[in-house]
Amino acid sequence: MQLEALLERCRQGDELAWEALVRQLQGRVYGLCRHYLRDPEEARDVAQDIFVRLYQRLDTFRGGETFLPWLLRLARNACIDRLRRIKSRSPAASVPVEDGPELPATGPSPEEQTEAEGRQRLVQRAIDRLSSKNREIIVLKDIQGLKLEEISEMLALPLGTVKSRSNRARIELARQVRALDPSYGV
Repeated sequence: MQLEALLERCRQGDELAWEALVRQLQGRVYGLCRHYLRDPEEARDVAQDIFVRLYQRLDTFRGGETFLPWLLRLARNACIDRLRRIKSRSPAASVPVEDGPELPATGPSPEEQTEAEGRQRLVQRAIDRLSSKNREIIVLKDIQGLKLEEISEMLALPLGTVKSRSNRARIELARQVRALDPSYGV
């Protein structure tokens, strides 16, 4: 079902539409929270809070086309707030790479799957080593799939700044991958 139609049905109080909306978006929201917070439990808690806020604020949003950037901005802000609270409490624990989300099998051979998992772990480790600004751009653009214009609006930055940060982030990511595995891409 189209997102705009789901939103309208949710506004009318349709509980099945709300459930469908949550199912459709929960993976993206959790994934974004996981990238910011690095702790699966914290990410689950914040994602749940985001859907509670979304339910409470559903009437304040109008227009289905920009809903996803609006929701991801809400998620980003909630993660930043949680990080601020965590920093004031205690240092954050690092998340082992092995705890990262796994992609569902699509039929590759075990050798191909092992190789792909190794590349995924390498890229995740490289992303973890990026500066926070570059990691944020990579997560929003390349993992969440937002357009540069949407990121510009979300971060309240000029489009040119977002474009240059995106380019620098990709260059830094490539450097980190090569630093972790000099034979990669040879």
